[in-house]
Amino acid sequence: MIQATRDAACRYQIGVDIGGTFTDVIALGTDGSITSHKALSTPDDYGRGIVAAILQTLAQFGAGPDSIERVVHATTVATNAILEHRGSRVGLVTTKGFRDVLEMRRLRIPEMYALNWKKPEPLVSRELRLEVDERIGPRGEAWTELDEASVRRAGEKLRAAGVEAVSISLLHSYANPAHEQRVAAILKEMLDAHVFVSCSSDVLPVIREYERTSTTVINAFLGPTLEKYFSSLSAHLMNAGITAPLQVMKSDGGIMAVQTAMKLPAYLIESGPAAGVIGAGRLSQTLKLSDCITLDMGGTTAKASIVENGEVPRTGDYEVGAGINLSSKLVIGGGYSLKLPVIDISEIGAGGGSLVTVDDGGLLHVGPRSAGSVPGPVAYDLGGLEPTFTDAVVSLGYLSPSGIAGGALALNAGKARDVLQQRIADPLSIDLQQAAYGIFQVACGTMTRAVKAVSTFRGRDPRDFALFAFGGNGPVVAAHVAEILEMKKIIIPPHPGVFSAYGLLLSDVVHEMAQGYLRSLARIDVADIRQHYVAMENELLQSLREAGYADEAVQFTWLADLRYSGQAHELSTKVPVSQDRTFAMAELIEAFETEHEKTYGHRAKADAVECVTLRIAARVAMQSKGAQHRINLTSSGSQTGKTRSAFFRDRVYETPIVSRADLQGCKRSGPMIVEEYDSTCVVPPGWSVMVDASGVINLEKE
Repeated sequence: MIQATRDAACRYQIGVDIGGTFTDVIALGTDGSITSHKALSTPDDYGRGIVAAILQTLAQFGAGPDSIERVVHATTVATNAILEHRGSRVGLVTTKGFRDVLEMRRLRIPEMYALNWKKPEPLVSRELRLEVDERIGPRGEAWTELDEASVRRAGEKLRAAGVEAVSISLLHSYANPAHEQRVAAILKEMLDAHVFVSCSSDVLPVIREYERTSTTVINAFLGPTLEKYFSSLSAHLMNAGITAPLQVMKSDGGIMAVQTAMKLPAYLIESGPAAGVIGAGRLSQTLKLSDCITLDMGGTTAKASIVENGEVPRTGDYEVGAGINLSSKLVIGGGYSLKLPVIDISEIGAGGGSLVTVDDGGLLHVGPRSAGSVPGPVAYDLGGLEPTFTDAVVSLGYLSPSGIAGGALALNAGKARDVLQQRIADPLSIDLQQAAYGIFQVACGTMTRAVKAVSTFRGRDPRDFALFAFGGNGPVVAAHVAEILEMKKIIIPPHPGVFSAYGLLLSDVVHEMAQGYLRSLARIDVADIRQHYVAMENELLQSLREAGYADEAVQFTWLADLRYSGQAHELSTKVPVSQDRTFAMAELIEAFETEHEKTYGHRAKADAVECVTLRIAARVAMQSKGAQHRINLTSSGSQTGKTRSAFFRDRVYETPIVSRADLQGCKRSGPMIVEEYDSTCVVPPGWSVMVDASGVINLEKE
């Protein structure tokens, strides 16, 4: 945490990342000042905790709410609503004969030989999946005109059922949305004004009825929940005198206005994790570190992503609600399909609050259930009774018993040890330190699944990458995870515990558009594709003008979802377009085949290349204003300069406690513990550590 003298003319940008355990706030001033704050989340009313944390952060400058320039927010409310099935009561209106698309799904399961595997229940129960008589052809022609009487019968059933949201997904509406638009108009007349209505032609106008329907249902399922959440948050901000614009992080790493987020909540599924990856991508470019794998471990989950050549990867194939959220085509079918632009992140239930149990067979489990912020780990001394990962690392000596978040949250190490002894060590007939270290190893082993999902499963060798670790617990586990994967280099950025909040302020405004376009590239003309892209550009420009952005500030990226003929999945490929908006088809095919070879290890030269979807992204840079923000390297822990007993591998070491400032410009060997306000970095034996001129902690395997 940095104390600063307030410049009366200084304006602040506020980043707020809310997690299952902590709410992280970072403030960047136009004078170069920077400060951060961590507070326990308030699940009963997240807005109350957010506003309190913002005001406490500004108080460090002696500043008030009128000094805020903008607030950028990332939230886990959307993904938690999916994982916990706490969304709205939603209905589905679809074309006659396609009522059970959500049940039939795809003929893929995540575990090939698991005979007891059960697919997740659809988000819409069958009695609320209703058919209407109509049919649009794949080229947009009306084969059967819409029977409005069937729409009204569906509306009456939905009204009687008291639905809070309706999703509309008609066959081939991506080619012609007229029937969907008319169905929506009729239902809005018949249903209460508060009912959220979502059309697939607005959310995802592309082929594949299951993916399009699933994504539209997710959008409707989340709609009322996110409307209520953002309305409450906006009210809390207004009541506190904060009138600055509120922007929200999307799953693809861009930001959008809160008003748009209320209409398209499905875009927020990976809102929080995306911010940290964006920050890692930006910082890796500054450090000239082209390739890295990010590891973000917080209080509830661990997230991993990959940065190649300084670029953050995005995907259009994602699943949520499967225990591990990911986009791997090798492990698919366990969750709900979300075919929207998402930063390629794998997420798994392993965090500081992950509950530790021993099953009837004597097997140790860590997560996925979490103690959250209330009651939290036993060490928090807030009423928690079940052992957690945090209790294990406290018992190992990795965390300061005087507390975390600058001592704001004291830790009761005695209670942590007692619960581990009673619940874990005694049932397994092992000593306490072996039990705690076993928990640590199991959790780290679980996290390697998330790392492999974005590296090994993509044809990338993690040994060729640096591990970029952040989050409250990322630096605690980084070295052990790296050892399992045989990675040699680790990067710990400044402010690691609030790094996702920092990444929010490095993100740009991004609007996307997609259009189904199923064609063989050998049979189409470049001019035809160009015409579609230019039309989409003009539509996006108009929406950005309405939001107050100048045309010259907008940068466009053209993408195409391509595949070899006969393949079931596509690879999103950047179109090599020139300044005059032209490109060569051969260059596009080469770009696709290069990515295919990198991902799958081969090319299929004899097969034709097909385009499935045209995509376009419009970006407005939102760079932080003012001077370069100063990194705090001062000591922030009262234990700095002392030692603490810590257990590594097979014995206890008397381990030095240092600050980031102590390591600047000098390389030291572990074991060592680096304590900061918002995180703790554990350097085990066999690793060396130093801080470079930019304030980054570098760990290397000796």
